[in-house]
Amino acid sequence: MKKLKERWGISSNWQIFVILVVFSITGSSSLYITRPMLDFLGLVKENFEHSVGALIFYYIVRIILILIVYQFLLLIFGWIFGQYAFFWGIVKKMLIRIGFKSLADKE
Repeated sequence: MKKLKERWGISSNWQIFVILVVFSITGSSSLYITRPMLDFLGLVKENFEHSVGALIFYYIVRIILILIVYQFLLLIFGWIFGQYAFFWGIVKKMLIRIGFKSLADKE
């Protein structure tokens, strides 16, 4: 726990608990929310099962949408649980890693 506290720059075990809860809620919620979004866009899995290429396209679109929704939900749940600053740092790192350095630099 000590190494995790040092790595994340936090001071209490309670913060670790809250951060882990936010990560778990965000992951589950992003999967739950993206399915109706895909249905609304007409991207239903059954429509893409006729070929492997179409199915791969479906999953690529789904993963991209999940990634976008995850970023927003991470900030929302982080704010709700009082850890917005921590999660803003996490989101900025993710944005930089996927190539959106200019978005991450804006405060």
